[in-house]
Amino acid sequence: MSENEIKIEERNNQETEGKTSVLSNSLIWFGAGVSIAEILTGTYIASLGFGKGIAAIVLGHIIGGIMMFAAGMIGGRTGKSAMETVKMSFGENGGKFFSLLNILQLVGWTAIMIYDGSLSADAIFSTGSWIWAIVIGVLILVWILIGITNLGKINTIAMGALFILSIILFKVIFFGKGSASEIPSDGLTFGAAVELSVAMPLSWLPLISDYTREAEKPVKATAASVVTYNLVSIFMYIIGMGAVIYTGEYDIASIMVKAGLGIVGLIIIVFSTVTTTFLDAYSAGVSCVSVWKKINEKWAAIAVTIIGTVAACLFPMDDITNFLYLIGSVFAPMIAIQIADYFILKKPSFEGRFISLHNIIIWIMGFVAYRLLMKVDIIVGNTLPDMVITIIICVLWWLISQKLIKEKE
Repeated sequence: MSENEIKIEERNNQETEGKTSVLSNSLIWFGAGVSIAEILTGTYIASLGFGKGIAAIVLGHIIGGIMMFAAGMIGGRTGKSAMETVKMSFGENGGKFFSLLNILQLVGWTAIMIYDGSLSADAIFSTGSWIWAIVIGVLILVWILIGITNLGKINTIAMGALFILSIILFKVIFFGKGSASEIPSDGLTFGAAVELSVAMPLSWLPLISDYTREAEKPVKATAASVVTYNLVSIFMYIIGMGAVIYTGEYDIASIMVKAGLGIVGLIIIVFSTVTTTFLDAYSAGVSCVSVWKKINEKWAAIAVTIIGTVAACLFPMDDITNFLYLIGSVFAPMIAIQIADYFILKKPSFEGRFISLHNIIIWIMGFVAYRLLMKVDIIVGNTLPDMVITIIICVLWWLISQKLIKEKE
């Protein structure tokens, strides 16, 4: 090997050092998909029946998956965290505004996930839900301290175990002694079910770039992450929906106990909660850095985990549907503007500028449109129409502004 070839190899090694592989990104997002929250959300869709329910779940995840891929690609191509990419469209202070909103939703998710996990764990092995909240919180802290680039072997083992246990749970529900029963309608429409299915991948939009920015092969890593997450999430939704249809149970922990899955069920609940909530806490730390540069993202993530654990011990968080819709109304128009700016208009970055006032105005319009669309039953849900409307406004605003500038010249 010549001296130049050696130098090139050394440079390539330096560039890829600390980067994450396609496999490690896939494992991270597999862990995000194996979640009690996905199973619980799936139970809400049972009243549609099995056929319509699956159609709504798949359609919702396709819509959400496309948005996830777009968001992840922006971070992967630029090497920026999710909230740093937001600054490209909204300016420095606009980005900080969304970072604060993202931190709030991630603190909320951290608390909700720990709360759901602790209740389910306590239903299997009763010691007090607050004790399980602390156990889960401590395990999340361990994941954070290990670090995103050092989780390779641990994640491989954990994901392999969770996959096997999830298959066992699937078998118990769909191939057990129960038979399909007609669930009384609760008024949930097909469009509302689609929106509940969009909501989960949508909630990861402000996070995915935090991981794709570290990828050695951004395009492949983003595609693998999105496909892996959405396939697993669909599987979890179907488990939740099937649990209600085939066993009549809305509580997944009760199903596990009745099926004799005591310790197995406990492992599923605890580790699926840890692997999902770790991403929430870690990304909250990354978003904190976007607001306050001097903050250490790891210590910020630790603080978020502690706050979430305390909240899970103190406050009830049983119905999260309004929380999911709020996330949609905030982040759907935000990513729509980013997609329009980066992929369609290819506009110059606003990063470093104080604020992009016109994009903030468009976001407000998109936010209001989403809330209004919630009152209308649309077969594809609210998110896709809201994003289309927001993107159209972006493009028209840009074309009109460019025309006015040319006329002045």
